[in-house]
Amino acid sequence: MANILFYKNKKQLSDNLFSVFLSLHQIHFTMNAENSNGLIETQIEDKIAFLTFSHPASNSFPSLLLQKLTNEIDALSINNNVNIIILQSTGKTFCAGASFDELLSINDFETGKKFFSGFANVINAMRKCSKIIIGKIHGKAVGGGVGLASACDYTFAHQDASIKLSEIAIGIGPFVIEPAVSRKIGRNSTTELTLNPTDWKSATWAKENGLYANVFENQEDLNKNTFAFAQKLATYNPEALAEIKKILWENTENWDELLYERAAISGKLVLSDFTKKALNEFKK
Repeated sequence: MANILFYKNKKQLSDNLFSVFLSLHQIHFTMNAENSNGLIETQIEDKIAFLTFSHPASNSFPSLLLQKLTNEIDALSINNNVNIIILQSTGKTFCAGASFDELLSINDFETGKKFFSGFANVINAMRKCSKIIIGKIHGKAVGGGVGLASACDYTFAHQDASIKLSEIAIGIGPFVIEPAVSRKIGRNSTTELTLNPTDWKSATWAKENGLYANVFENQEDLNKNTFAFAQKLATYNPEALAEIKKILWENTENWDELLYERAAISGKLVLSDFTKKALNEFKK
């Protein structure tokens, strides 16, 4: 499991103390984000796990970081010291999706399928996790980042947290994340996102279409409201929350097969000349 800090003071944090906590938290990750492989870290306070991911390339995901995130979600799912998980990241962007560097390095189908299966693993881990996962979307989300936000059980966002599904513009598609996105915002809205890969949709659009529960004008309000909501949920019966989570994800049992079938589609398309050329253009 990633590094975990347990706070001995079990009283509710004041707004001022929480602001200090977040400031130190952000500074810590800004300093360590120079790690080229990215970081996954968890801090636990009053039954709330702050699960933070970070990568210097706009919080994009190479396969190693996807595996670490999956492992951490699985570990938190069985951690009796945790009732609620807040998923968040650092920097300006929430998540830029798949690592373009790793996509460019894929030269065979099995490697491609394995890479995209990494996103399938994360989404399935979030789906099966016994804890309610709250997404704190502080900045833009692209591709797989939209999938992560969609796989959260409840999300709060900043007004700058616009979204885009850019996959089709590079010759692939949002195949693995589509079930999660469609489940959250509906098939029509997912189609609109998918077929307009260069267009950003505002946080307001995302809220109106069901991705975000609420949107805040500044980061302080986003932090406070996310934490306050998590604090409230953390006082409820964890067994009841776990049962509610199962109900919320009813009729997704086939994702154990479906998402990996989708990963195979992406694994094939990423080898195309079209995609290789498009990725190189994006990298310029």
